[in-house]
Amino acid sequence: MNIIIWVLALATFFSTLIGGLLILKFKNNMHYFFAFAAGSIIAVTFLDLLPESIKIAEENSISIRTIMLVIIGSFFFYSLLERFFVHHHITKENICDKHHDHHEEHSHIMGPIGAGSLILHSFLDGAAIGIAFQASLATGIIIAVAVILHDMTDGINTVALMLKNHQPVKRAFLFLLMGALAPTLGLIVTSLIKIPGSFLAYLLAFFVGEFLYIGASTLLPETQHHPSKKIILIMALGILLIVALTSLISA
Repeated sequence: MNIIIWVLALATFFSTLIGGLLILKFKNNMHYFFAFAAGSIIAVTFLDLLPESIKIAEENSISIRTIMLVIIGSFFFYSLLERFFVHHHITKENICDKHHDHHEEHSHIMGPIGAGSLILHSFLDGAAIGIAFQASLATGIIIAVAVILHDMTDGINTVALMLKNHQPVKRAFLFLLMGALAPTLGLIVTSLIKIPGSFLAYLLAFFVGEFLYIGASTLLPETQHHPSKKIILIMALGILLIVALTSLISA
């Protein structure tokens, strides 16, 4: 790979890292980050993941109905998964010794699951850069710039999901670091192997269902606990940023 690709890969690393470090530094204003994450995750679902999944599905003769069924199945799967773990933690809370660490006692598995999916999404973003450069230098640079900006929101969302689900700060930072490395790894892997289009369509559709569930049931309710009008403005900022980035990609 040439030096331009490596420079852009390094830029995606620091973009994701900076986004996550911002939320770790300003933990006292978590509700604002949750609002931003809610807006950006729901926006990226409809403006990035879903259209891309449908596009790849059509290219591989997969029906739109099949993609929608995968989305519904994913949404239902995560609702069952969270229901199981909520019940598990309620039971655990009733039997645990009161001297156990509060954060460990109430840590929620949906944090690592959601953050892990964002890491995989970042990996695919890196792969998109590699594929774009195979098309042309100009296309590669445009996609890379969009991904670099977008990865900062991924860093924010990764840490927001971890902290919202009561995961320790050290664990949140570990997931942030993996998320920062993911686009670079995506670039490397793309230069070695090609992900089958049909599998990619199903994978993106599965992410759609998951992110809809996380945005609607985990992050969005959190913003309703705060009456400040700034919450609405910051959520709108998250949406508008994704609108701008996706417009840049599709331009």
